[in-house]
Amino acid sequence: MVSVQSPGAMVRSEEDLGPPWLRPLLGTSFFVPCPAHPHLSKNECNLFCLGCADAAGALCSYCVPAHRNHHVVQIRRSSYHNVIRVSEVGKLIDIAHVQTYVINSAKIVFLNGRPQARPGKGVTNTCEICCRSLPDSFRFCSLGCKVLVDYLPHIFLFLAS
Repeated sequence: MVSVQSPGAMVRSEEDLGPPWLRPLLGTSFFVPCPAHPHLSKNECNLFCLGCADAAGALCSYCVPAHRNHHVVQIRRSSYHNVIRVSEVGKLIDIAHVQTYVINSAKIVFLNGRPQARPGKGVTNTCEICCRSLPDSFRFCSLGCKVLVDYLPHIFLFLAS
């Protein structure tokens, strides 16, 4: 565990940035053909092993047997963006203040930000990172934007040192 002293005399640790699989999950490319199974049909990578994180990357359904004792989550698509069901991620990390949606009767959150060119008329609340319009009860449009709020102080401290 790495601790960082921030300007407000608050000690922050790597644990503050979420579990070790979170940033690799947010940076992984999904819905591409599996490089390990290029000649098989239905080889689209839409799964992610939380135990192996960035070592495994995105997985297809043919890769899953090698991870049978691991926690594997399914990534889905909505409006051409990657999403995950709240039921899969909500018990593993704090998703408070992240906007949720209901798609096909399942509650989901977007993995990464979806910036808008400009907020619409009358918008009173936007994502703290990408400025996407949000209902008043939320601060972030995605898990990625929430992680950035926790991660940015570490980046600034690193650059200042």
